[in-house]
Amino acid sequence: MTDKTPCSINVSRKDNTLEAAFVGDWVLDAEIPALEAVLSQLDDGTGIKRLVFATQALGRWDSLLMTELIRLIDYGAAQGVQVDTTSLPEGIQGLLRLVYAVPERVGARRKETRDSWLEALGKAGLHLFKDAQDFVVFIGEMALSFTALMRGKAHFRRMDLWLNIQDCGPSALPIVTLISLLVGLILAFVGAVQLALFGAQVYIANLVGLGMTREMGALMAAIIMAGRTGAAYAAQLGTMQVNNEIDALKTMGFEAMEFLVLPRILALVLIMPLLCLYADLMGIVGGAIVTVSFFDVSLLQYLDRTATAIHLMDFMIGIVKCAVFGVLIALSGCMRGMQCGRSASAVGDATTSAVVTSIVFIVIADSLITLMCNRLGI
Repeated sequence: MTDKTPCSINVSRKDNTLEAAFVGDWVLDAEIPALEAVLSQLDDGTGIKRLVFATQALGRWDSLLMTELIRLIDYGAAQGVQVDTTSLPEGIQGLLRLVYAVPERVGARRKETRDSWLEALGKAGLHLFKDAQDFVVFIGEMALSFTALMRGKAHFRRMDLWLNIQDCGPSALPIVTLISLLVGLILAFVGAVQLALFGAQVYIANLVGLGMTREMGALMAAIIMAGRTGAAYAAQLGTMQVNNEIDALKTMGFEAMEFLVLPRILALVLIMPLLCLYADLMGIVGGAIVTVSFFDVSLLQYLDRTATAIHLMDFMIGIVKCAVFGVLIALSGCMRGMQCGRSASAVGDATTSAVVTSIVFIVIADSLITLMCNRLGI
């Protein structure tokens, strides 16, 4: 491979003429010399009226040289300096003629603008308002689909419903098992740190049982399904949007909300309470592992305290929460998927937005339900 000669640019001035001499190999992998020495002398007030080039010491060149030349020519023209390119090689002159054959369209160049804080706040408010409006419209369309289902006139494949149930339920058991078991372990360890100070390790069972059934079981199952199933819904429907499959269904007379969205929402709403019960069980098992293994509590004592502490109402609160979370996750995922644009990046944006929207709705709904239960004394 031929060694490269380092590229540089030498500047000399004679009267009101500035000469820029290019030296060495001007290729893309070369270290680009700074042009500030030339540009600073082209500014108004320096007396430079003409810019010429010298290429006797120029070696190999490619698009790097063309880029720098165009920069010099444009800057000189903006300063009212006459640029003479006749001394350049014929190949460079031909490329420059092609560059300037068609003038740049006004407004074609993207300008970097920075919005003021007030403008950014206004745009954020308008975006939030549009999201809320779209969500209300989507809920209305979904309500019409459920009405058609109750009347027996909804059109969707029953097989799709069972496939979605399988994807939401049995396929999600491994990750739900792992996370719920670890949450039960964590609750037991956190509670044991304080309870051990009073010799009340046996009450770890109460803490884990109530924490899992009333709160953590439903919450962790919902977050897992938001990141797993809600994102999958958005990606599936978004990809169908990109491939014009949804438009094809509409053309054939199928209602997209009934055919695509309804079975997904039904599957998640039906399976979430069962996942909640399973998550509660795994959390209690995780607490039992810690309590029996590390503290002076037998398995029989742990089970007895758990049965004493937990009531049917505690299970019902968790199940109701999980059912509500299932509705919100399915709505968020399907809505973002149906709103997806027509590009691959839009599918990624829809998937991300579905997860974020689901988690926000889950936290808000959990807070409201917990507050209502507290006020009602449940």
